[in-house]
Amino acid sequence: MSGWYYADRNREQHGPVSSDELVTHYRFGRVALDSLVWREGMAQWQPLRDFADEIGLNPSPAETATLPPPVPRAAPAPTATAGPHDRLLREPVAPAAKPRMSGGKIALIVAAVLLVPCLGIGAILAAISIPAYNDYVVRSKVSQAIAESQPLKLQVEAIRTGEGRCPGNGEDGIGTPESYAGTYITRATVGEFDDGTCGFELEFGNTGNTEIDGGKLWWDLGSDNSEWNCSSEIADKWLPVDCRG
Repeated sequence: MSGWYYADRNREQHGPVSSDELVTHYRFGRVALDSLVWREGMAQWQPLRDFADEIGLNPSPAETATLPPPVPRAAPAPTATAGPHDRLLREPVAPAAKPRMSGGKIALIVAAVLLVPCLGIGAILAAISIPAYNDYVVRSKVSQAIAESQPLKLQVEAIRTGEGRCPGNGEDGIGTPESYAGTYITRATVGEFDDGTCGFELEFGNTGNTEIDGGKLWWDLGSDNSEWNCSSEIADKWLPVDCRG
């Protein structure tokens, strides 16, 4: 069975690794139960927990335990009020009593004082977190598109090393460029690059980001045909670590 590919906590793709190596990464905290994994034959990436029994992961009970509900807040202490005997003692000597603010009004004022700063903090956090989350979503789309090209890498490499030549689209079971269109890939062009290396070109689309849609990423086997190299015209911030630079 082929090796596993996995996305770490930063959504960076790694692999292939064996089942034992994947378990070791889990033990050292490099991946979690909700980390996405993939191997040849799978239609899409799935969380690691779906294969825990298969690879002998055996997560501890503490990792799957349900957290208790939050402790309810204590009710506010009732506001002290003067009794009838106190009033009788004060009336002969005290001036006319001033109208008092009701407990409901006091509660509203306190709530307003506490709420206004929280709204300001919440707005600041939203201004920071929403763009960061949007960037994370875009990087996830790029990583998914790259991961979906793994089977094509295996097919090209097998022909290159087995027959000593670089295949092209429409040859040796390799489909047309458009046949490799996926969720975020519009085409994959297979063949030999200008520098003589063999590989293929991916064109991105449908990500909803104008910096990425229409952009290209290249996988090549290098001059010695021993290791895949990744390069792209897309900005590094959207790419996995092994495709940057």
